Amino acid sequence: MRKNSIKNTRINGEVLRELSNIIRGEIKDPRINPMTSVVTVEVAPDLKTCKAYISVLGDEESQKATLAGLRSAEGYIRRQLAHSINLRNTPEITFVLDQSIEYGVRMSKMIDDVTKDIPDRMDEAEEETEE
Repeated sequence: MRKNSIKNTRINGEVLRELSNIIRGEIKDPRINPMTSVVTVEVAPDLKTCKAYISVLGDEESQKATLAGLRSAEGYIRRQLAHSINLRNTPEITFVLDQSIEYGVRMSKMIDDVTKDIPDRMDEAEEETEE
């Protein structure tokens, strides 16, 4: 099975949905931030491994604690995933912190700061030409 086959895409979507439900509703670890979301999931074509990209809204310490909590609950999550999804093999899950949303927010702030400076600079340039 190729990596981007229709079957693999469908399995990725199903694992993403179930993983989100398990993290949101069934794990009671206080280290896991309630604002944790599963961004994307990549299941290997042989269904043995899975990378789950996790986004955590909060500071860096909260992100590390959430990742540690998820890693300690990997066995439980995998067992729950096996009960909810009927696959030949239940993939071994590796959690990866996804910082793309945070990066996008930082870039947006930088762009906003630059665009705020442009009118101020234009006003200064007009004042200099009037003198």
